Amino acid sequence: MPHVIIKLWPGKTKAQKKKLAEKINQAVMEVLEYGEESVSVGFEEIEADEWKQKVYKPDIVEKADMLFKKPGYSM
Repeated sequence: MPHVIIKLWPGKTKAQKKKLAEKINQAVMEVLEYGEESVSVGFEEIEADEWKQKVYKPDIVEKADMLFKKPGYSM
């Protein structure tokens, strides 16, 4: 706990995913004050033609009140 899932289009390399996972891990440890043993990061690749149905509608539109960073808006 916590477990972070990154949903993205296919095509990023393992090295890119590893680098992002490391940065997310560091941020979670620093900001939320968890130890490294408590943090996990996973990636779920979603094809572009399925993005609207599998991610945008259920995770962004229908859960807009849970978003701290919305698409297209700066924080």
